[in-house]
Amino acid sequence: MPYELRPHTADIAVAATGRTLSAVFEATADGLAAASCDELIDSGEQLDITASAESLEALLFEYLDELIYVRDVELVLPVDHEVSIAERAGGWELEGRARGIPLDEIDAREVKAVTYADMRIEETAAGWEAYVVFDV
Repeated sequence: MPYELRPHTADIAVAATGRTLSAVFEATADGLAAASCDELIDSGEQLDITASAESLEALLFEYLDELIYVRDVELVLPVDHEVSIAERAGGWELEGRARGIPLDEIDAREVKAVTYADMRIEETAAGWEAYVVFDV
C-alpha cells in the first residue's frame, strides 16, 4: 500500500510514497479517502480537479484542500485519483481526475481540513515521500 494512516495527537496523518511525483500525490489523496471511509463502493461519476501553487508543498496542500472542498460542496467522496503535475514558470500545476462516491451511499467520517503542520514532500533515492496531517 503506498500510504499509511498514522495517529497525530487529535488528528490523523497520511505518510505516502510513490515512484513519481504524481504517484505520491495520488497515494496521499488515497490516504485522505481512507481516513474518511473504511469501505468504498464502485458507484460515482468522474470529477475533474485542478490546482496550482508556487511550491510543491503548497501544491499538495491546494490539491488536498480542493478534494475536501469538492466533498463538502458536491457531497461526494473523491477516490481513484489520477493526477499529472507540471512545473511552469513561477510554480506548479496539477490536473487530475477522481471518482466521486455519493456520501449518502457510504458511511463516511468527516475530515475537516488539511494542515501545514509537519507537512513535507521530498524526493528520495526510491522516489517520493509525503507526510500530511489532517484535522478531524
